[in-house]
Amino acid sequence: MTAVSKLQIGVDVPWVTSWSEEPMLGVGPCPSVDGAIAVAQAEKPGAGRPLYSRNHLFRQRKSVREMLCPMCGKPTANGDRWCQTGRWTTAAEVRARNMGVWLPTGLDDAHRLFDAGAIAPLHRACAERALTHCPHLKAMPDHELKAFPDGWVIATLAVEARPAANFTNVPQKPVVAIAFLQLIGLPDYGG
Repeated sequence: MTAVSKLQIGVDVPWVTSWSEEPMLGVGPCPSVDGAIAVAQAEKPGAGRPLYSRNHLFRQRKSVREMLCPMCGKPTANGDRWCQTGRWTTAAEVRARNMGVWLPTGLDDAHRLFDAGAIAPLHRACAERALTHCPHLKAMPDHELKAFPDGWVIATLAVEARPAANFTNVPQKPVVAIAFLQLIGLPDYGG
């Protein structure tokens, strides 16, 4: 029997964090991406020990799709969405990384965008608490909380899942599966 942690999710451990008893399960249709094929992971938050450097795949996708705070897991609202690790970029830079397909058509290359990466924005109170307690965030040179724009697009980050070797003569084909979702803020876009 796995021990349940005494750490409180949403206070001591971010809601989006994976736990040691949440192994990868393979790929299949996932409700976090409207039934598209995605990498699946067991759901046992609080079981074992927290793996702070690893986001749980389902909770990460859900946080980005539903704008849930990665720290507490509750919805964020326009005006109370803050990023710690995101950075300003341009549409040209996003296109150069082969992610331009996710941007609105006609968006000028010089248009400023906010690349939040795979981390949804946090409530300001949660972001401040995380900056105070998280060693990774404390070690970052930039501690400025950045307001997340009211408009955004979501990009899928996929992997090629290959079936495990088996002893049949039936060929097994790899399948593309969504792993994470990436969030790109669109300030000043009236599109």
